[in-house]
Amino acid sequence: MGRAAPLNHYRFRSAWRLAASPARVYAVLERAERYPRWWPQVRSLTRTGEDSGTARIRSVLPYVLTVTLRTVCRDPASGILEIAMRGDLDGWARWTIRADGDGTLALFEQEVDVRDRLLRLLALPAKPLLAANHTVMMRAGERRLRALLERGLDEE
Repeated sequence: MGRAAPLNHYRFRSAWRLAASPARVYAVLERAERYPRWWPQVRSLTRTGEDSGTARIRSVLPYVLTVTLRTVCRDPASGILEIAMRGDLDGWARWTIRADGDGTLALFEQEVDVRDRLLRLLALPAKPLLAANHTVMMRAGERRLRALLERGLDEE
């Protein structure tokens, strides 16, 4: 029998079906520095190098998480974008972009440990709140990305 994951460990998975080509969706998602323009919970993303940056993220809960990001994989042929994360969250996040009928399936997967001291202390009562907070963030991101693609504003 395996051990239970620590209370500060999270795994997330979201699948977005989008009415745009995989190449177009990939092109938008690979420009992470533009996420704050269309994804309200990504408050800022500042490049610190060609394959690195710092992001500040806040969803419904009045708490900002700061993470440094480093590109692990950027492969348009396979439709994969993956980053390593350090800071208030340690772990990784990955987009996998695939054709889905006339559109695209954008699969987001993330596995992280919360390192922020306060959130670690509140791990037991905060775990369901943090999971719900993430769900709200992902729904808003999907809705806003869909609107961006429909309006054709991703080419700017």
